[in-house]
Parts: sequence; structure tokens; C-alpha cells
Amino acid sequence: MLIRYKKSYKKIAMGLLSFMPNEKNLQRLQSTMKLYETAKDHQLFLWKENEGIVGLIGVLFVNEHLMQVQHITVNPSHRGQELGKKMIMNLKELNPDSLFIPHDNTRAFCVKYDINNSFNNRCSDTSA
Repeated sequence: MLIRYKKSYKKIAMGLLSFMPNEKNLQRLQSTMKLYETAKDHQLFLWKENEGIVGLIGVLFVNEHLMQVQHITVNPSHRGQELGKKMIMNLKELNPDSLFIPHDNTRAFCVKYDINNSFNNRCSDTSA
């Protein structure tokens, strides 16, 4: 189940974000969290399974019809269950009129899992 980020989930969100290759540095990670907490055009969503929060997706609302997926990560012990795809599909259901595009950070995920339906066939050649 996809849920919106709240500050009470900050430690969990930071832990999940730290799995992203470009978020290994603590200062960078703190800066990213601050951006998601303060910028109105950035939003974090968490993926909750029975045992707790196991995934995260972060988006930039480029405009009212364009969303850029900037971060997507799943706890390593829950990988291989297509949770990343589920997060994308749930986000698409919440924003059916939006076009989704990948950020450089998420392009490999997009290509690897061939989620062209979620990205309206613009997975490998578009960025905001």
C-alpha cells in the first residue's frame, strides 16, 4: 500500500533512501530529505507491507500533468517481489492524468523492468 511521507517516518525514509547509490553521503541524504520535506513540488511516498514500510518512491511534480520519478528503492530483503513496479502503478492510479518520466537516478530501473506502460513509452529518452 502506498502512503504519503510524514515526518514521523523520517528515519525509515532516510534508511531506504540510503540504498540509492547517489544518497550514500550523509550530508547529501539530509539535503534530499529536507528538499522532500520543504519543497511543494517534491513528494515522498512509502510502500507499506504487512511487516512495515519496505519501499520508497520520490517524485518531482514538474507541472500538473508531468511527474518525474527521482528516487525509487526497496529494502534489500524485499527485492525481487516487483514492489518497485507496484509503487509506480499505485502512483499512476493516484495521478491518472500525469505522464511519468524517469530521472537519471531511476532510468536504469525503468529500463530494467520495462515499465513502459507506467512511463507511457518514454522511459529511455525523456528527462525533465
